[in-house]
Amino acid sequence: MATMQCDVVSVQESLYSGTVTMLIAKAAGGEIGIMPGHAPLVTLLKPGAIRVLLENGTEELIYVSGGVLEVQPHVVTILADTAVRAHDLDEAAIIEARKQAEQLLANQKSDLDSAAALAALAETAAQLDTIRKIKNRAI
Repeated sequence: MATMQCDVVSVQESLYSGTVTMLIAKAAGGEIGIMPGHAPLVTLLKPGAIRVLLENGTEELIYVSGGVLEVQPHVVTILADTAVRAHDLDEAAIIEARKQAEQLLANQKSDLDSAAALAALAETAAQLDTIRKIKNRAI
């Protein structure tokens, strides 16, 4: 089975580095699947789960808050603003952050408050979606 090198890096750490058979991510234009031999590409990422399919058939989920995906002939690199392994996401903290964002949106005093609240809501929705995906896999 053909493989490619994959590196997922955030500002704080390198989250994954190894060979994969496929990577699936939420790009600016929609969901994108990258397999070995994919044409070179650079695209922005939306908040959401990155699905990394490993050589042994298992899948790893990594949440990214956004960033850049670069594809070269034998290497795919994700430079993320924030990246967290899906199983390390704290559901209670995410729900609390969502409540705070909803309160900020309800009590907005400026367009800046509204934009920040909407961005926080989008990020918490993507994090909760990632948690749901990992829970559904375990069933």
